Amino acid sequence: MAQHSWGTTFSGRSPATLSEQPGTRASAAHRLLSLDIVLALLALAGGLRVLYLAATAPALPSEAATVAHAYALGHLTPFTDAGGAGLSRFGWLQLSAYTMVSDAFGRSATALAAVRETMLVAAVIGTVLLWFLARRLGLTRWAATAAVLLVAVSPLALGLQRLVVVEHLAAVWALGALVLITTPEAKVRHDVMAAVCLLAAVLTSPLALFLLPAAGWLLIRRSPVRAALVGVLLNLGLGVAFGPAAAVLRPHLAAASRPSVADWVALDPAWAVLSAFALVAALAVAALRPFAVSGLLLVAMLLVPGVPDTAVLALLLPVTPLLVAGIAQAVTRQRRAAHHASGGSRTGLVVAATAFVLVVGVGWAYGFTELKPAPDRSGPLTDAQGWLRDNASGARLLVDDAAWAELANAGWPTGMMAAPAACAAVCPTAEWAVFAGDGAELRQRYPALDGALTDAGTVAVFGSGDQRVTVSRLDLPPADPGASSEDSARAHAGAALAASTRLAVSPDAAAVLRAGRVDPRLIATIAALAALQPVRITAFPEVPGEEPAGQPRRRVQFAGGEDGVAAFYTGQRDLFRPSSVARTRDGVLVTYPLFAPSGLLVPFSSP
Repeated sequence: MAQHSWGTTFSGRSPATLSEQPGTRASAAHRLLSLDIVLALLALAGGLRVLYLAATAPALPSEAATVAHAYALGHLTPFTDAGGAGLSRFGWLQLSAYTMVSDAFGRSATALAAVRETMLVAAVIGTVLLWFLARRLGLTRWAATAAVLLVAVSPLALGLQRLVVVEHLAAVWALGALVLITTPEAKVRHDVMAAVCLLAAVLTSPLALFLLPAAGWLLIRRSPVRAALVGVLLNLGLGVAFGPAAAVLRPHLAAASRPSVADWVALDPAWAVLSAFALVAALAVAALRPFAVSGLLLVAMLLVPGVPDTAVLALLLPVTPLLVAGIAQAVTRQRRAAHHASGGSRTGLVVAATAFVLVVGVGWAYGFTELKPAPDRSGPLTDAQGWLRDNASGARLLVDDAAWAELANAGWPTGMMAAPAACAAVCPTAEWAVFAGDGAELRQRYPALDGALTDAGTVAVFGSGDQRVTVSRLDLPPADPGASSEDSARAHAGAALAASTRLAVSPDAAAVLRAGRVDPRLIATIAALAALQPVRITAFPEVPGEEPAGQPRRRVQFAGGEDGVAAFYTGQRDLFRPSSVARTRDGVLVTYPLFAPSGLLVPFSSP
């Protein structure tokens, strides 16, 4: 009787017979059709997630710290985040294990992309598990396909499942447990594996506890004895994990931060409306009631202050499409039976289905527009990393969590980097600072960090807005308030140089000279070179990142007289020795190192 009660679904038949005629078995053709559908759904879900893997928004502040923990754990190096990222050592271990086995850090352009690849794999595995769960709950092929499509194609799901959130891993463990629980003719080994999966889900994220009612309800429907076995095993594991091993295994949620529920719903309003309806309507369907209860408990957590909305939605994401598809199947069968009994047409049902598809399509069109793939997959941190490699190689750095992971993955010695958490009392000695955004929150949290950055001078800026990365030089000497303006001296000398008859300067290069945006060492040496030979300057190329920081341009491109130009600059000594003199297709490119000494140009003061 218990088996029959659990197996009864929308049509009153067991899940194993829903797609078959009474008294027949599924044919090989039907099984191949199911396999084809699953493979097509996997290709769709995986392909879209690859496309949107590098989308820049919505962004999650705690994502960088999770990436850093995954890298540090896999490379056996210590790392302490700046707080707010939560704690999930078991989740970090899973991320680290995948990146090590797949060599994701070695293959990916950035550390963030390497760990996001794990999220892509988790989403694909979740797609398979959702299909099997839907079929075992009694959904037909089209209903199971609809449930998976809602997750595979929804802009909300694409934006959410690309983020490094350990709750995505917890959702996969929970789905695996539910699939095992709903296995026809389940054995004791299925119960043991289900208990292990549920324990893994909770150890990955404490929010997975709210999926336990669904698992327990299904177990009791099937067999109270085996439900007791799973309960004993699960409680034993949780007792150890939250008791003697709590210091190692107990997870903690990340701090609440944007994106909020409103930010996610804006990507797919139809998902929000359908989910709200399905969570309530599913309470009236016996087969779906356990999932509706767990889903409503998760929704209630969205109202609790301090609980991260993104984490809750990550666990809710696979639940509501299952309920939507189940409700649609139940309504369709009921209407079909009513029409069959009355001899009516199906026009109303077709119109409703068409309207539903149109509403969802319009919402998705807007969501996909907002969720744009990034054209440049490297990002500002990669640009900053290249700049540091060229200008500060081997230096000690003060970095935020995101920069720590990217620089460590690029080969920067972790012992030469200090994260903000190291500034709890006094910041370690460092020469450079690399921070994303304005760092105001970190400076407020760590007064020692604020003191270290007070006298820092901005040298390079990459990106803009929330994606901006600033590179600063620490411990710069304070500016002399009585000294004349270096900018005015460069502008006066540059204008005089641009007017020289010994120089042929392109209009763009002349404008840069007159604006005082050229390094004084270049101005002085160009003037000296012009006394020896005619000089033709085509450009003062910008060093990427330095222009937004207000740094003078320290490169010049000469055309003509290459031999004389190259010999002149390679023969310079001391302050005027360039860092490189390179022959290019367009002539000779001369580059000076950072930070020209003051006083090289005669101060200019207006009468």
